[in-house]
Amino acid sequence: MVQAPVDEVFDWHARPGAFARLAPPWQPVRPVAEARSLRDGAAVLALPGGLRWVAVHDPDAYDPPRRFADRLASPPLSSVLRWVHTHDFAAENGRGTRVTDRVDTSVPDAALTSMFAYRHAQLADDLDALRRSRAWGSEQVTVAVTGAGGLVGSALTSLLTTSGHRVVRLVRGTPKRPDERHWDLERPAEDLFRGIDAVVHLAGAPLFGRFTDAHRAAIRDSRVGPTRALARRAADTPDGPRVFVSASGIGYYGARRGDEVLTEDSPRGDGFLADVVADWERAAAPAAEAGLRCVQVRTGIAQSPRGGALGIQWPLFAAGLGGPIGDGRQWTSWIGLDDLTDIYLRAVLDAGLSGPVNAVAPHPVRGRVYALVLGGVLRRPALVPVPAWGPGLLLGTEGAKETALADQRVRPERLLAAGHHFRHPRLDTALAHLFGRSR
Repeated sequence: MVQAPVDEVFDWHARPGAFARLAPPWQPVRPVAEARSLRDGAAVLALPGGLRWVAVHDPDAYDPPRRFADRLASPPLSSVLRWVHTHDFAAENGRGTRVTDRVDTSVPDAALTSMFAYRHAQLADDLDALRRSRAWGSEQVTVAVTGAGGLVGSALTSLLTTSGHRVVRLVRGTPKRPDERHWDLERPAEDLFRGIDAVVHLAGAPLFGRFTDAHRAAIRDSRVGPTRALARRAADTPDGPRVFVSASGIGYYGARRGDEVLTEDSPRGDGFLADVVADWERAAAPAAEAGLRCVQVRTGIAQSPRGGALGIQWPLFAAGLGGPIGDGRQWTSWIGLDDLTDIYLRAVLDAGLSGPVNAVAPHPVRGRVYALVLGGVLRRPALVPVPAWGPGLLLGTEGAKETALADQRVRPERLLAAGHHFRHPRLDTALAHLFGRSR
């Protein structure tokens, strides 16, 4: 049961991004292509070993807004596996919709329970997010996004499109799709932001790695200069963007803040990342000076099995080899990937939100608690501690201090003051959802 009218629920499934939004993040599959039509289109998943799962929609079962169906149609899988998936939608009590998935398959029921638990929870939460977003504006907006192919970017673009908005992906190579535009990092084209209402700038070199001179230069150069160039182009575009949203990080506060509660008004800390983040945020000044509403999203440790820190950790924990890093006393300021994309959606639409915003869950945890919760969700022990010098072997002394061993107790003060709703404010429910263990 979801709290949305049946027409809206069916339309959500028909929009670009729905296929990606419902793909379980812990499974070793990757959406490659979405169906252009629920009536007779086809969706494609990439599986390990180069296999493809092609789901072809059945025109005879297409009955909007009540039903659509798809079947597995790609050999060799289709020759050994039966799969027909019927999606039924029925109005309940005039305001809600009962969603029923019926699968005719040779796959055992037990192997499907986690997947459908995740899908149903994700659908309900996304429809709730769509409903809440209407309080900030009901008009469709066109959003230009850099880094759209990354962990956060791919989740955000699919959330935007299933919410009814249009996404223009800014790519560094040659555009291959109608929704892509070429982006020159140093000299963005004069028409780059033509017809754009908002910019979300996510692109930047990964933080993880040994903090050599070359890696530090890549981190800085991929953030500060491109942000400034984009902000200037946004400022100089007649009838262009009204909003400029840029990724940022809680590295602003420095790596060793201990038990101090850090809000957006806390002073910046010391260290390489604190310096980079401060310059990164200042690089948006040309857009702010031109009157654009600017938001800097200071992101904590984003949680998803698909990548980032959790993507590295969870296979170790699943094998029973997980545990806290060092003494486990350091504060971990985390954020579920869906909560992070909700914050970006709000940053785009909410005229009352500007300046730096801490994108972290309201309840940070110490490292040892994080390890115990992750182990509990995966039903594995978390008894193998990683010595403090361990991350240094991979990241170097500075890299380990600034990332894996960072001790930051960050509070999302501005979001809480604005009454922001977090899907998963606590770590146990966030990780349970991400691994299909929600009730």
